[in-house]
Amino acid sequence: MNPRPALTLLQAGDAFPPLAYAWPAHSPAPGLLAAGGALDVQTLVAAYSATVFPWFSEGEPILWWSPDPRMVLPVAQFRLHRSLRKRVASFRDTSTCEIRIDTAFERVMAACAQTRRAGQSGTWIGPEMQLAYQALHQAGHAHSVETWIGGRLVAGLYCVSIGRAVFGESMFTQVSDGSKIALAALVAWCRRHGLPLIDCQQNTAHLAFMGARPMAREAFATQVAQLAQQPAAPWRFDPVYWDEVLPAPRADR
Repeated sequence: MNPRPALTLLQAGDAFPPLAYAWPAHSPAPGLLAAGGALDVQTLVAAYSATVFPWFSEGEPILWWSPDPRMVLPVAQFRLHRSLRKRVASFRDTSTCEIRIDTAFERVMAACAQTRRAGQSGTWIGPEMQLAYQALHQAGHAHSVETWIGGRLVAGLYCVSIGRAVFGESMFTQVSDGSKIALAALVAWCRRHGLPLIDCQQNTAHLAFMGARPMAREAFATQVAQLAQQPAAPWRFDPVYWDEVLPAPRADR
């Protein structure tokens, strides 16, 4: 059995160790980089700029991760398969359906925290994380993409944005394909503003089906370092952005 690698312990304000210090694939926790530190805005911005993110359960110390490879969705390769394409087109063409950005960030994050996923007995989006990302949202670096039907919030996702780098965090839905519609809207927004990729962090069959693929951590870090230095795009959604992922609606509709 391979011995457990050493783990860097951080104090508030400490810099993150080099990404090469992250635990390797054969270790008990692949991608684990450090523990401790703080969840203030400055630390979170530094973390995401370095392709590091926090992920821990209530009662655990803050754990910081940077897996290799990283699951990334190049927006040019996003795939809307037939049934989802029809559902998104119907959503776009229905007057009571709309995408909103940043109108209900706290509600979206709370709903994501309440979502139970296969293999998880609890949530990693505890009160400490929610407060931290609410502060990050107020600082302009965390955003919600929201699916509204009939004036009711039914699905959404939240993400982090540093410059022109976008990092997906979590999503929820109360209706069939609601979170996928929010993801399609985020892709449309990225395409319209020339943002090349969305970080998905973890490798899942669902994301791979929609076009996500693994990227070597070093290559990902190089790209993020460049994107993080570029001016941020405006976080608002116009229905015309759907043209980036769907054919334009027919004039006779």
